[in-house]
Amino acid sequence: MRFFKDLSPAAVAAGFVAVLVGFTSSVALVFQAAQAFHATPEQITSWIWALGLGMGLCSLVPSLILRMPVMVAWSTPGAAVLATAGLAGGFSMGEAIGAFIVSAAFIILVGVTGWFERIMNRMPMEIASALLAGVLAKFGMQAFSAAESNLSLVLVMLLAYLLSRRMVPRYAVIMTLLVGTLWAALRGQMQWSAVHAGLAIPVYTAPVFSLQALISLALPLFVVTMASQNLPGVAVIRATGYPIPVSRIISTTGVATLLLAPFGGYALNLSAITAAICMGDEAHEDRNKRYTAAAVCGLLYILIGIFGAIVTGLLTAFPKELVACIAGLALLGSIGGGMATAFKDERHREAALITFLVTLSGVVIGGVGSAFWGVVAGSLALFVQSFRARAV
Repeated sequence: MRFFKDLSPAAVAAGFVAVLVGFTSSVALVFQAAQAFHATPEQITSWIWALGLGMGLCSLVPSLILRMPVMVAWSTPGAAVLATAGLAGGFSMGEAIGAFIVSAAFIILVGVTGWFERIMNRMPMEIASALLAGVLAKFGMQAFSAAESNLSLVLVMLLAYLLSRRMVPRYAVIMTLLVGTLWAALRGQMQWSAVHAGLAIPVYTAPVFSLQALISLALPLFVVTMASQNLPGVAVIRATGYPIPVSRIISTTGVATLLLAPFGGYALNLSAITAAICMGDEAHEDRNKRYTAAAVCGLLYILIGIFGAIVTGLLTAFPKELVACIAGLALLGSIGGGMATAFKDERHREAALITFLVTLSGVVIGGVGSAFWGVVAGSLALFVQSFRARAV
């Protein structure tokens, strides 16, 4: 099979790092969102089953078919919106499920019509690259700010990364992860008590549709998923140059969400952070074979869904500083590439800088994240520049 011929240790490592970063950085928000609707432990496990299966299949199958790295994740800002709105509105689990279905229908409509992709195609590469750099730079900074709470671990991992980049650059991320894990284990920082045996069992919840849930849950979930997740996800695809059929993938995530919503699959979308890991040079020296990293990531997500408690415990056993550090170091190449492209053309440099800074700021306005507002600010700057040029 071609997949196994194209697979490399670096691709396996990239897939694992993507899962480690994507899962551990936001799984707590998913738990909070489920608890906001008074979920039982069985229902929370079902949410992980649905999300793991959805992310896994939506990443694995398109990657193998297209031979390109297609990365799908759950909506982290969507979970934050649900956790907040759920507590404030006192919604039942049935009403939440109904809202998930409505939001999924909106996402399918966006994918089928193709309007979102057409808008993104008109975005200058400099703006897309600045957006990518702004989204990823926050994770790069966290790699070093983690030194405040675990200086020795960060220093050891940084040294391992720098030496590996010089001696075995293709396996720098693997070596850094292994060294960091060994150091954390020797110092007793691995939380093995979090590992518990058990399979995830899906729990069906009948949807309940209400106008209040539509306004308070479905619409905000749809907006933040598109603006804060799919938008930077497309930016990563554009910046890395893969001709991925964006509209079809968005439609696929909408259909998957629609099918998995009754079991807790609240929102699936294009990934940005983990996509950058699997689309970067560290994933494979041959860009035509980087789809294997996304496929590995998809397989691991499926295992998370099936084995729920076991895999969740294994991933959450890693110290948070190790996760932050490996994420930042793995993204250094993508951050540098994005910034180089963003600021290359002097005509768009100011607009790209505004996009980068607004995105990096993390500002949230009206529940919509900084990625959207970075594009708005950068586009406004470009418009003013072009208007001024015509006036002159």
